[in-house]
Amino acid sequence: MPLAASTALVGLHEVGAVRPGHRVLVNGASGGVGTFAVQIAKWLGADVTGVCSTRNIGLVQSLGADHVLDYTSEDFTRTGQRYDVVFDLVANRSLTELRRALTPTGTVVLSGGGASANGRPRIVGPMALAIRGLMLSRLARRHWVRAFTTIPPNKDHLATLRDLIESGKVAPIIDRAYPLSAVPDALRYVEVEHARAKVVISIAA
Repeated sequence: MPLAASTALVGLHEVGAVRPGHRVLVNGASGGVGTFAVQIAKWLGADVTGVCSTRNIGLVQSLGADHVLDYTSEDFTRTGQRYDVVFDLVANRSLTELRRALTPTGTVVLSGGGASANGRPRIVGPMALAIRGLMLSRLARRHWVRAFTTIPPNKDHLATLRDLIESGKVAPIIDRAYPLSAVPDALRYVEVEHARAKVVISIAA
């Protein structure tokens, strides 16, 4: 909660400035941050589209997404739909493609690294995209790309998240739980099986 949910809250509420009636797309909607992002965007009053794989469609729908796109059969940058905020947690699209999905005043919010062609995590995450985006934004005289790194949550963030959890508006999603002795199996599952949401390590008292 303090890391993933806080990242979603900051990205949508503070960086993306999502307001009621906005159309928001979450790229990576079934991931650790994405599952929170879908729920928080709904709490903010947005019409939410989640992008995920075929096997995760039901999960993303259960989180409250108004629309779900299967990236194995649909390209959200080519559907003709336009969004006020594209929250990109995967970093697998070029800035040109992301901009194609925006309304004239829309914003791309970049957070998270995604994987390279060989499946390994990208160390620089979205920063290369962000730098190019800032340069293009200056040329266009409009700041349409915003990027942020994960930051420690502050007291206000945690208080907001506590209220959302206690009221039932947001729920953490756990894919699987492993005992401490099975940490290698847990890591293997995350790396190979594309875990949904979060994988938990249970530590007995």
